[in-house]
Amino acid sequence: MARRHAWHAGALNGPAVFKPIRGFTSLQRTPQTDLKLGSVLAFVAGAANAGGFLAVGQYTSHMTGIVSSVADHLVLGEFTLALAGIGSVLAFLLGAMTTAWLVNWGMRRELRSAYGLPLVLEAVALLVFGLFGAAIGFMTPVFLPLTVVLLCFIMGLQNAVITKISRATIRTTHVTGLVTDLGIELGKLLYVNRAEEATPVRANRGRLRVHGQLIICFFVGGLAGALGFKYMGFISTVPLALMLLLLVMRPALDDWQRLRPT
Repeated sequence: MARRHAWHAGALNGPAVFKPIRGFTSLQRTPQTDLKLGSVLAFVAGAANAGGFLAVGQYTSHMTGIVSSVADHLVLGEFTLALAGIGSVLAFLLGAMTTAWLVNWGMRRELRSAYGLPLVLEAVALLVFGLFGAAIGFMTPVFLPLTVVLLCFIMGLQNAVITKISRATIRTTHVTGLVTDLGIELGKLLYVNRAEEATPVRANRGRLRVHGQLIICFFVGGLAGALGFKYMGFISTVPLALMLLLLVMRPALDDWQRLRPT
Protein backbone atom coordinates (compact mmCIF):
# COMPACT_ATOMS: atom_id res chain seq x y z
CA MET A 1 0.00 0.00 0.00
CA ALA A 2 2.82 2.38 0.87
CA ARG A 3 4.48 1.66 -2.44
CA ARG A 4 1.21 2.36 -4.23
CA HIS A 5 0.86 5.75 -2.51
CA ALA A 6 4.46 6.57 -3.34
CA TRP A 7 3.90 5.65 -6.99
CA HIS A 8 0.73 7.75 -7.15
CA ALA A 9 2.50 10.78 -5.69
CA GLY A 10 5.28 10.40 -8.22
CA ALA A 11 2.77 10.07 -11.05
CA LEU A 12 0.96 13.19 -9.89
CA ASN A 13 4.21 15.13 -9.95
CA GLY A 14 4.57 13.98 -13.54
CA PRO A 15 7.61 13.10 -15.63
CA ALA A 16 10.75 15.07 -14.90
CA VAL A 17 10.83 16.34 -18.48
CA PHE A 18 7.77 18.51 -17.74
CA LYS A 19 9.11 20.09 -14.54
CA PRO A 20 10.93 23.02 -16.23
CA ILE A 21 7.67 24.16 -17.86
CA ARG A 22 5.36 23.43 -14.92
CA GLY A 23 4.50 27.04 -14.23
CA PHE A 24 3.94 28.21 -17.80
CA THR A 25 0.18 27.49 -17.74
CA SER A 26 -0.39 26.76 -14.05
CA LEU A 27 -3.04 28.60 -12.06
CA GLN A 28 -0.43 30.01 -9.68
CA ARG A 29 0.96 32.97 -11.62
CA THR A 30 3.96 35.25 -11.17
CA PRO A 31 5.21 38.04 -13.45
CA GLN A 32 8.11 35.76 -14.38
CA THR A 33 5.90 32.88 -15.51
CA ASP A 34 3.63 35.31 -17.36
CA LEU A 35 6.64 36.63 -19.26
CA LYS A 36 7.87 33.12 -20.05
CA LEU A 37 4.49 32.10 -21.41
CA GLY A 38 4.10 35.40 -23.23
CA SER A 39 7.50 34.97 -24.89
CA VAL A 40 6.62 31.50 -26.19
CA LEU A 41 3.21 32.66 -27.41
CA ALA A 42 4.75 35.73 -29.07
CA PHE A 43 7.12 33.39 -30.93
CA VAL A 44 4.21 31.18 -32.02
CA ALA A 45 2.15 34.21 -33.07
CA GLY A 46 5.01 35.63 -35.09
CA ALA A 47 5.59 32.29 -36.80
CA ALA A 48 1.90 31.73 -37.57
CA ASN A 49 1.46 35.31 -38.78
CA ALA A 50 4.48 35.32 -41.08
CA GLY A 51 3.91 31.78 -42.34
CA GLY A 52 0.25 32.56 -42.83
CA PHE A 53 1.12 35.59 -44.93
CA LEU A 54 3.22 33.46 -47.27
CA ALA A 55 0.34 30.97 -47.43
CA VAL A 56 -2.65 33.26 -47.94
CA GLY A 57 -1.11 36.66 -48.68
CA GLN A 58 -2.57 38.37 -45.62
CA TYR A 59 -1.47 39.10 -42.07
CA THR A 60 -4.13 37.80 -39.72
CA SER A 61 -3.21 39.31 -36.35
CA HIS A 62 -3.50 42.95 -37.43
CA MET A 63 -7.14 43.81 -36.77
CA THR A 64 -6.46 47.54 -37.17
CA GLY A 65 -5.40 47.02 -40.77
CA ILE A 66 -8.27 44.65 -41.50
CA VAL A 67 -10.88 47.05 -40.12
CA SER A 68 -9.35 49.87 -42.20
CA SER A 69 -9.40 47.65 -45.28
CA VAL A 70 -13.11 46.96 -44.75
CA ALA A 71 -13.80 50.70 -44.89
CA ASP A 72 -11.66 51.05 -48.03
CA HIS A 73 -13.40 48.16 -49.78
CA LEU A 74 -16.84 49.53 -48.93
CA VAL A 75 -15.97 52.95 -50.38
CA LEU A 76 -14.54 51.33 -53.52
CA GLY A 77 -17.60 49.13 -53.94
CA GLU A 78 -15.64 45.92 -53.34
CA PHE A 79 -18.32 44.37 -51.18
CA THR A 80 -17.04 40.80 -51.38
CA LEU A 81 -13.65 41.84 -50.00
CA ALA A 82 -15.33 43.97 -47.34
CA LEU A 83 -17.42 40.98 -46.29
CA ALA A 84 -14.27 38.86 -46.09
CA GLY A 85 -12.68 41.47 -43.83
CA ILE A 86 -15.72 41.53 -41.56
CA GLY A 87 -15.55 37.74 -41.37
CA SER A 88 -11.90 37.96 -40.33
CA VAL A 89 -12.69 40.41 -37.52
CA LEU A 90 -15.57 38.26 -36.32
CA ALA A 91 -13.30 35.18 -36.34
CA PHE A 92 -10.73 37.00 -34.20
CA LEU A 93 -13.53 38.09 -31.85
CA LEU A 94 -14.88 34.54 -31.67
CA GLY A 95 -11.41 33.27 -30.82
CA ALA A 96 -11.16 35.65 -27.87
CA MET A 97 -14.65 34.71 -26.73
CA THR A 98 -13.78 31.02 -26.94
CA THR A 99 -10.78 31.55 -24.68
CA ALA A 100 -13.02 33.20 -22.08
CA TRP A 101 -15.50 30.32 -22.29
CA LEU A 102 -12.85 27.61 -21.97
CA VAL A 103 -10.93 29.25 -19.12
CA ASN A 104 -14.05 29.98 -17.09
CA TRP A 105 -15.37 26.46 -17.73
CA GLY A 106 -12.08 25.01 -16.51
CA MET A 107 -12.03 27.29 -13.48
CA ARG A 108 -15.55 26.25 -12.45
CA ARG A 109 -14.40 22.62 -12.52
CA GLU A 110 -11.18 23.44 -10.65
CA LEU A 111 -9.00 22.17 -13.49
CA ARG A 112 -5.30 22.89 -13.16
CA SER A 113 -5.17 23.02 -16.94
CA ALA A 114 -7.85 25.73 -17.20
CA TYR A 115 -5.43 28.24 -18.73
CA GLY A 116 -4.08 25.57 -21.07
CA LEU A 117 -7.40 24.54 -22.63
CA PRO A 118 -7.35 27.34 -25.25
CA LEU A 119 -3.78 26.38 -26.15
CA VAL A 120 -4.89 22.81 -26.84
CA LEU A 121 -7.57 24.16 -29.16
CA GLU A 122 -5.00 26.45 -30.79
CA ALA A 123 -2.67 23.51 -31.38
CA VAL A 124 -5.49 21.58 -33.04
CA ALA A 125 -6.40 24.63 -35.13
CA LEU A 126 -2.80 25.00 -36.31
CA LEU A 127 -2.84 21.38 -37.45
CA VAL A 128 -6.13 22.03 -39.25
CA PHE A 129 -4.49 25.07 -40.88
CA GLY A 130 -1.83 22.75 -42.23
CA LEU A 131 -4.52 20.46 -43.66
CA PHE A 132 -6.42 23.37 -45.20
CA GLY A 133 -3.17 24.72 -46.58
CA ALA A 134 -2.43 21.49 -48.38
CA ALA A 135 -5.79 21.81 -50.13
CA ILE A 136 -5.37 25.45 -51.15
CA GLY A 137 -3.56 24.50 -54.33
CA PHE A 138 -6.47 22.30 -55.39
CA MET A 139 -9.49 24.40 -54.41
CA THR A 140 -8.21 27.92 -53.79
CA PRO A 141 -11.59 29.72 -54.06
CA VAL A 142 -13.05 27.47 -51.35
CA PHE A 143 -10.21 26.90 -48.89
CA LEU A 144 -8.38 30.24 -49.03
CA PRO A 145 -11.13 32.26 -47.28
CA LEU A 146 -11.60 29.49 -44.72
CA THR A 147 -7.87 29.47 -44.02
CA VAL A 148 -7.81 33.24 -43.43
CA VAL A 149 -10.76 32.97 -41.04
CA LEU A 150 -9.10 30.07 -39.21
CA LEU A 151 -5.86 32.02 -38.75
CA CYS A 152 -7.76 35.03 -37.39
CA PHE A 153 -9.57 32.73 -34.97
CA ILE A 154 -6.20 31.35 -33.81
CA MET A 155 -4.82 34.85 -33.27
CA GLY A 156 -7.86 35.93 -31.24
CA LEU A 157 -7.75 32.73 -29.22
CA GLN A 158 -4.09 33.12 -28.33
CA ASN A 159 -4.08 36.85 -27.63
CA ALA A 160 -6.97 36.40 -25.21
CA VAL A 161 -5.11 33.62 -23.35
CA ILE A 162 -2.15 35.71 -22.27
CA THR A 163 -4.30 38.83 -21.88
CA LYS A 164 -6.55 37.01 -19.41
CA ILE A 165 -3.68 35.27 -17.60
CA SER A 166 -1.55 38.42 -17.22
CA ARG A 167 -4.56 40.69 -16.57
CA ALA A 168 -3.95 42.63 -19.78
CA THR A 169 -0.30 43.44 -19.06
CA ILE A 170 1.02 41.20 -21.86
CA ARG A 171 -0.19 40.75 -25.42
CA THR A 172 1.42 38.60 -28.07
CA THR A 173 -0.26 38.70 -31.47
CA HIS A 174 0.50 42.32 -32.42
CA VAL A 175 3.38 44.60 -31.61
CA THR A 176 1.89 48.07 -32.13
CA GLY A 177 1.08 48.48 -28.44
CA LEU A 178 4.36 46.87 -27.44
CA VAL A 179 6.39 49.26 -29.57
CA THR A 180 4.36 52.20 -28.24
CA ASP A 181 4.99 51.21 -24.62
CA LEU A 182 8.66 50.53 -25.40
CA GLY A 183 8.96 54.00 -26.93
CA ILE A 184 7.39 55.61 -23.86
CA GLU A 185 9.85 53.89 -21.52
CA LEU A 186 12.82 54.69 -23.79
CA GLY A 187 11.72 58.32 -23.80
CA LYS A 188 11.76 58.30 -19.99
CA LEU A 189 15.12 56.55 -19.97
CA LEU A 190 16.72 59.17 -22.22
CA TYR A 191 15.05 62.13 -20.54
CA VAL A 192 17.58 64.52 -19.01
CA ASN A 193 16.45 65.41 -15.48
CA ARG A 194 17.42 68.85 -14.22
CA ALA A 195 18.70 69.29 -10.71
CA GLU A 196 15.90 71.68 -9.73
CA GLU A 197 13.15 69.23 -10.73
CA ALA A 198 11.49 67.85 -7.60
CA THR A 199 10.22 64.64 -9.20
CA PRO A 200 12.72 63.15 -11.64
CA VAL A 201 11.53 61.13 -14.62
CA ARG A 202 12.51 57.48 -14.29
CA ALA A 203 12.05 54.68 -16.79
CA ASN A 204 10.50 51.41 -15.70
CA ARG A 205 13.34 49.07 -16.64
CA GLY A 206 11.19 46.04 -15.94
CA ARG A 207 8.67 47.14 -18.55
CA LEU A 208 11.51 47.89 -20.95
CA ARG A 209 12.71 44.32 -20.61
CA VAL A 210 9.24 42.83 -20.96
CA HIS A 211 8.27 44.77 -24.08
CA GLY A 212 11.67 44.36 -25.69
CA GLN A 213 11.68 40.62 -25.07
CA LEU A 214 8.18 40.14 -26.49
CA ILE A 215 9.00 42.14 -29.63
CA ILE A 216 12.17 40.12 -30.19
CA CYS A 217 10.30 36.83 -29.69
CA PHE A 218 7.62 37.87 -32.17
CA PHE A 219 10.29 38.85 -34.72
CA VAL A 220 12.28 35.63 -34.26
CA GLY A 221 9.05 33.67 -34.54
CA GLY A 222 8.28 35.50 -37.77
CA LEU A 223 11.67 34.52 -39.17
CA ALA A 224 11.15 30.91 -38.11
CA GLY A 225 7.64 30.82 -39.58
CA ALA A 226 8.66 32.35 -42.89
CA LEU A 227 11.69 30.06 -43.24
CA GLY A 228 9.66 27.05 -42.16
CA PHE A 229 6.92 27.71 -44.68
CA LYS A 230 9.42 28.46 -47.44
CA TYR A 231 11.40 25.25 -47.01
CA MET A 232 8.92 22.87 -45.34
CA GLY A 233 5.52 24.08 -46.45
CA PHE A 234 2.43 23.68 -44.31
CA ILE A 235 3.99 20.90 -42.25
CA SER A 236 5.90 23.67 -40.44
CA THR A 237 2.78 24.17 -38.31
CA VAL A 238 3.41 20.82 -36.59
CA PRO A 239 6.32 22.01 -34.39
CA LEU A 240 4.25 25.03 -33.32
CA ALA A 241 1.34 22.80 -32.34
CA LEU A 242 3.63 20.44 -30.42
CA MET A 243 5.17 23.41 -28.60
CA LEU A 244 1.74 24.53 -27.40
CA LEU A 245 0.76 21.03 -26.33
CA LEU A 246 3.99 20.72 -24.36
CA LEU A 247 3.09 23.86 -22.40
CA VAL A 248 -0.19 22.40 -21.19
CA MET A 249 0.92 18.76 -20.83
CA ARG A 250 1.99 18.99 -17.20
CA PRO A 251 -1.21 20.50 -15.69
CA ALA A 252 -3.27 18.24 -17.97
CA LEU A 253 -1.48 15.19 -16.54
CA ASP A 254 -2.13 16.51 -13.05
CA ASP A 255 -5.84 16.80 -13.81
CA TRP A 256 -5.95 13.32 -15.29
CA GLN A 257 -4.24 11.79 -12.26
CA ARG A 258 -6.43 13.74 -9.84
CA LEU A 259 -9.80 13.20 -11.50
CA ARG A 260 -9.54 9.72 -13.00
CA PRO A 261 -11.69 7.02 -11.39
CA THR A 262 -9.84 4.93 -8.78
